Amino acid sequence: MQVVPSIDVTAGRSRLVFWPGASTGAGTPTDRPERIARHFVELGAPAVHLVDLDGARAGRPVALDVVGRVAAEVAAPLQVAGGADGPDQIRLLFAAGATRVVMPLSAVADEPDVLRACLEVAGSWLAVGLDPRPERLREYPWRSGRAPTLDALVAGLVDAGVQRFVLSHGGAEPDLGLLAGLIAGADAEFLVAGGVATLDGIRRLRDVGVSAVILGEALLSGRVEYAAAARAAAVDPRGRLR
Repeated sequence: MQVVPSIDVTAGRSRLVFWPGASTGAGTPTDRPERIARHFVELGAPAVHLVDLDGARAGRPVALDVVGRVAAEVAAPLQVAGGADGPDQIRLLFAAGATRVVMPLSAVADEPDVLRACLEVAGSWLAVGLDPRPERLREYPWRSGRAPTLDALVAGLVDAGVQRFVLSHGGAEPDLGLLAGLIAGADAEFLVAGGVATLDGIRRLRDVGVSAVILGEALLSGRVEYAAAARAAAVDPRGRLR
């Protein structure tokens, strides 16, 4: 399982100030997303997850300059969430330097033509963001009037061509049984963002087959060290969990 650092961006800066040497009093605090991304990639991060908070509110990419700065700084895939509601926004993000894009469920759930157009642009580099809480699915204004089950929703999106999902948990711990069922029933990658702030939590996600855990505040606050998180997520070359 991969450990992917996440950086929330607003007004061109990281929402959280990162101080890599806070525990020892060494180093320099920074809110520059490109510097934070470089730090974690140098530690071995296989990708960077960037959340454009202003873009999510505006419904269009806003932090394009930040995307460009991070892409120029690190030689790792850059996954961007926030503001990508259609194919034109995806093109803008790719032109700025993104290599993966996360779309909100609301943009594609009942819009097969939009989803098809987005897949034509992004292909396997498109992910759909899901909030798996049942009440969230019920709140969505489904055309049929009834919310589908999460399994049925994911199956429909996979049939349409979606190969990657990012599941957020709104601060709650991930439902491991739900995740295990989704992973067993769908030919897709599942990444989990939110609700994980301990090494034991990372190990539990690893054990149910999650493809990647996306860590933001836990890493930037220093509560979890990246090297320790990577070890907790790892499988050795013989396939045994470490």
